[in-house]
Amino acid sequence: MRVNIFVEDIFFFKYLGCSTLAKTLYSGIAASKSVDTRWNSYDADFDLVHYHSFGPMTLTHKAYSDGVKVLTAHSIPRLNDGNIAFSSFINNQYPKIYSKFDHIIAITPPSLREINEMLPDMETTLIPNGVDREKFRPDKEKRGRFRQLIGVSEMDTVVLTVAQETPRKGIYDFLTLAKLFPDIIFVWVGGYPYSIFSKDYARIEYCKRNAGRNVIFTGFVPDITEAYAGADIFLMPSFAEIMPMVLLEALSSGVPIIARDIPEFREVFGPAALLFSDIEGAAAHLRDEPEIRRIKTIARPFTERYDIKKIAGEHIATYNKLVNEA
Repeated sequence: MRVNIFVEDIFFFKYLGCSTLAKTLYSGIAASKSVDTRWNSYDADFDLVHYHSFGPMTLTHKAYSDGVKVLTAHSIPRLNDGNIAFSSFINNQYPKIYSKFDHIIAITPPSLREINEMLPDMETTLIPNGVDREKFRPDKEKRGRFRQLIGVSEMDTVVLTVAQETPRKGIYDFLTLAKLFPDIIFVWVGGYPYSIFSKDYARIEYCKRNAGRNVIFTGFVPDITEAYAGADIFLMPSFAEIMPMVLLEALSSGVPIIARDIPEFREVFGPAALLFSDIEGAAAHLRDEPEIRRIKTIARPFTERYDIKKIAGEHIATYNKLVNEA
């Protein structure tokens, strides 16, 4: 069986989560050596092409490529609100674009339900994202390097967020919490997904320039594993997600997470996270050192279910089924 893993991986697209997830999956499948796998091949002769984005390159490639066409739904309409300036127009395109594929892979139960409501006749499979637990793990040397990079000591408490700088990701609540806790270092790793077309671009830039001294915006960092290793707490204030890679990466790195109480986080990460509904709730969790220590002990073990080796195996089984039925 010949499989092509395809994702738009140029310009700003390469910084989006779907690109990282596609690369992680490709590495896991290739390592199994049970499937003849290619990465972003423009050849047409494949038994199955697994797409991880649906931009112009994907739709062009899909038009001439052979084989079963599968799409992992890393994006659903509600994720664009508060993220893209022209979200209403984009959201209206989802049913038409998604219906062009033979099969949709959903990554969480809530996203599966939303896809089934949007396209009730579409064949779907639920397979969660996976994480490379050998790559993302606690590391004292990396912890020291990252803290040296951002200019903080081992004694400082570092709260880390890794996300696009958009309202949907909760950047305003991140800044509010930083004001409430001036003795804690708040670090945001990431940039703008769509440059000046990102939602609230000018306002966010103003807020960043006027943030306190305990707030650090790093942009993109060369080795994201160092950022996780250097953190004491991972904060995810996002208002809408499917299954962000960053939570799996943080947990696999042994970092306790405090996240907003949204359906995906509650259903997928609930037992391993401290969830909050508002600023007061997030602040209470940040003050609750015993609870933070408790969830830290279960962080890395929680990710065993999502080890990329297991997730790659589930994808391979799905590929075989779809190709045999074609």
